[in-house]
Amino acid sequence: MENLPDWAILLGNFGFPTLVAVYLLIRFEKRIEHLTDAIRELERSTHQQNGGKR
Repeated sequence: MENLPDWAILLGNFGFPTLVAVYLLIRFEKRIEHLTDAIRELERSTHQQNGGKR
């Protein structure tokens, strides 16, 4: 391993975990957006059921 440049070692050590973290953040962002939409819809429906009272 002495022949590998320093950047290749850094990429091997940090590249994969960084890629996994970015992938998970993108997937969770979509799920959070869906949850936010569901909460807003629930708020609208409860608001309508209560006759517009908060």
